[in-house]
Amino acid sequence: MFSGIVEEIGIIQEITATSLTIQAQKVLADLEEKDSIAVDGTCLTVIARGATSFTVETVPETVRRTRLGSLRPGDRVNLERSVPASGRIGGHTVQGHIEATVRVRSVEIDGIALLVAIELPEALRPYVVPKGFIALNGVSLTVIGVFSDHFTITLIPYTREHTNLGEVQPGTLLNVETDILGRYVVQYLALQQKSEPAEALFPI
Repeated sequence: MFSGIVEEIGIIQEITATSLTIQAQKVLADLEEKDSIAVDGTCLTVIARGATSFTVETVPETVRRTRLGSLRPGDRVNLERSVPASGRIGGHTVQGHIEATVRVRSVEIDGIALLVAIELPEALRPYVVPKGFIALNGVSLTVIGVFSDHFTITLIPYTREHTNLGEVQPGTLLNVETDILGRYVVQYLALQQKSEPAEALFPI
């Protein structure tokens, strides 16, 4: 589990068909093989650790569903180690299970912040609500507005400086994970409306 609070920005060093090697500093402090780490919000398993970098394993499903397949050496990625049971949840509960990729539609200056409009796929529409949580590239953010085909978020200066969201521009591809609590509620209500016997929904 993660909290959507990025610890540092890593640099992609090497890409193979089944792995990514990422240069980092802070997250290496206690990172070990077999640990989970969020790379641009995608939960991946560490398979090797060096003095200045670590390597994570990737599989076709992950590459297809996330923006990882579009990365190139030198690209900057958001990094967050998994949160221990006794740790603080500074953002919101983030699983690291990317649902889709979305593109930035527009970026406007809004005082000291940036107001960013992002496309909203129809499949995700029920889970995105004003003032609700959403994770973009692993960053915990608050939804500002929701419209028929897009939603908006605000990027404060700190977020732009300490995550790769500071690089967004129209057309930028982002990983998106909606709030898991909202997804459970929508699923529960949908099942209730069907009024199917519990044993039919969850056979033993």
